[in-house]
Amino acid sequence: MTRPITPELLLQAYAAGIFPMAESRDDPGIAWIDPLKRGIVPLEGFHISRSLARRIRRRDYEIRLDGDFAGVVDGCADRPETWINPPIRTLYLGLHEMGVAHSLEVWQEGALAGGVYGVALGGAFFGESMFSRRRDASKIALAYLVSRLRAGGFTLFDTQFVTPHLARLGGIEIDRADYRRRLAQALQNSGDFFRQPPDVSADEILHLRTQTS
Repeated sequence: MTRPITPELLLQAYAAGIFPMAESRDDPGIAWIDPLKRGIVPLEGFHISRSLARRIRRRDYEIRLDGDFAGVVDGCADRPETWINPPIRTLYLGLHEMGVAHSLEVWQEGALAGGVYGVALGGAFFGESMFSRRRDASKIALAYLVSRLRAGGFTLFDTQFVTPHLARLGGIEIDRADYRRRLAQALQNSGDFFRQPPDVSADEILHLRTQTS
């Protein structure tokens, strides 16, 4: 008999370096993924361009933590092709209820404009997905997330894969063995997602900048 996938089993998979995906929104199954190449964003190597810095300084947005976790998951799934099917959605809502899955949200004019969600385990944060309904909202969310992870003592920001979007922000690809070493070290640490105050200033976020183009 196949062991049912529970939030607890999902955490065990993360600790082993494996994550779940579905073929599509309508596929009821879940596959375990263990890629040969893994995407990460080095927390000391995040890139903020001049245009993104100007956008962050404008501060015409509000940052919230776990304000609408389900809304962020649904926003990430709201695209023509998605790996987030109903069983996966339910699993992450379960992890959120357990206090280990979090969302960082960008709100504008009272509406959810974009955000990112993921799972915190030890000193590792496993970024699952992000979305934008307004220009640069996901980039802003990622900048605030990286600052939060650094302040909270995290040492590994796993993005699973590296998209062109992530590569422009400093994402890199490492091999499986390197990833497993970094993961093992990160799991020995204890990150605190809420150590940084929620009202962190834009200037503090811009201290991350490693690029000015």
